[in-house]
Amino acid sequence: MQPLPSPERASRAIACVKDACAERVPLWSAVVAQGSAAVAVVFLIAVIPKEAGNGVHPVYWALLQGFLAAAIGHGLRMETWWIPIHALFSPGLVWALSFKLPPEFAFALFCLLASIYWGVSRNRVPLFLSSKDAAQTVAGLLPRDRSFSFVDIGCGLGGVLAHLARARPAGRYHGVEVAPMPFLLCRLRFALSGGNCKVGWKDFRNLDFGKYDVIYAYLSPAAMPGLWEKASREMRPGSLLLSNSFEVPGVRPAFALATGAGSGSRLLAWQM
Repeated sequence: MQPLPSPERASRAIACVKDACAERVPLWSAVVAQGSAAVAVVFLIAVIPKEAGNGVHPVYWALLQGFLAAAIGHGLRMETWWIPIHALFSPGLVWALSFKLPPEFAFALFCLLASIYWGVSRNRVPLFLSSKDAAQTVAGLLPRDRSFSFVDIGCGLGGVLAHLARARPAGRYHGVEVAPMPFLLCRLRFALSGGNCKVGWKDFRNLDFGKYDVIYAYLSPAAMPGLWEKASREMRPGSLLLSNSFEVPGVRPAFALATGAGSGSRLLAWQM
């Protein structure tokens, strides 16, 4: 019979599981949090006397499940923005069911939201739209009269690309977006306007950074380490990496500019 592991070894193993769950598969972490909370609530309903349980409105059970899911998500070291999602998911579901809408409506709404926030489940990058102030700050760093190549990774609806194409027409502009709905709207936008912009439906991790002089990103803190590792490996000497608001952990930028878009909003730049 093998000896039981020491408490220190067990703690390290649990920590590794938590890190792997939160870092690699955030969607599965969400499923674990909500599923565990649901099991706990069902168990509680089963064990309490029926007389006591019958008087409890379903919304209170939903609030309890939301609280438990948020606590479990925190324990799994999920990003902070997941906590309110866990807390409000079950109460929101109960509230929506009170309208007695047909199942087709709920399915259509799910598909719409999934097409917009597809990147959250794949690379932990929600839909952030850059402000006009941020686009103007980027334009101030680009050449006025000579050609250059620029890519917006996670271009959303194409606001930055459209602004830069007008302000610096000598540039060659590209954008990539992984979420289907923003990609389609962005593609339609430039198809109708005829601007000097090309948009592709792909993950920036499958993009060759060596083709571009300037790379602009407005992603999330979770994506920055991977972005820096790829940029350090692939970007050409002299090229420029720009990040709206989010820093690369442990790597000091060459300079930072306030965008004027809000408190603490900055454009960070690394010269490669």
